[in-house]
Amino acid sequence: MPTVPPTLIERVQYLLCDADGNLFPSEEPAFDASAEVTNAFLASLGIDRRYTADELRHAATGMNFRTTALTLAAGAGVTDVDIEPWVAEERRAVTAHLGATLTPHEPTRAALARMASHLELAVVSSSALTRLAACFTATGLDELLPPVRRYSAEDSLPTPTSKPDPAVYRHACADLGIAPEQGLAVEDAVAGVRSAVGAGCPTIGNLLFVLPEERAERAEALLAAGALTVVESWQELADLVLPVAAGRAGVAR
Repeated sequence: MPTVPPTLIERVQYLLCDADGNLFPSEEPAFDASAEVTNAFLASLGIDRRYTADELRHAATGMNFRTTALTLAAGAGVTDVDIEPWVAEERRAVTAHLGATLTPHEPTRAALARMASHLELAVVSSSALTRLAACFTATGLDELLPPVRRYSAEDSLPTPTSKPDPAVYRHACADLGIAPEQGLAVEDAVAGVRSAVGAGCPTIGNLLFVLPEERAERAEALLAAGALTVVESWQELADLVLPVAAGRAGVAR
């Protein structure tokens, strides 16, 4: 059973949840759609390199399309890029695909509902808010994670960025009125862990939707990036934090 110091949990007021690949298994279907747009983008620049969905997933997990596309272009020596039309097209394609393919995952919803009785929930993501909206509706999480508590590195900041930049976590904590140590981040990707840790948030890695053959390597990488521990499900996280959170006087809502 993973462990975290009870004194750390005692300070936590918010559970700050990454979305893609963490609250729902969106990474693989998202990259199916994103790879088509990415390859069309590269072709428009005269770059011959093409990516399968799996290759792109390994290259870009935890980052948004804007950062990924500019990084791939720069790697091929192209830096003068009008990225905005491609950002809009990738957002449209991926949002439509996720809205049509994702379904509710009842164990996750049930564990989040248990934790919501003792901790506030918020979302901190690299993805656009329109994409998050489609995903939360498709997976039945709208009520637990409403739009007012969704923070996007693409849409919520004055200048769009992406994890591992800690800006979106800093913004979320400031907007929620908490110190970083009062927000417990839950992340499935190295970039996300680095973002949360860089902002000063205690962070736990989540392997629930990581492919089984990649879990051992991912767990090691998440810990190396600064995660305090790693869980394999939201239920395991609930079992870890609720004995402390539920026992705090005046916390239960």
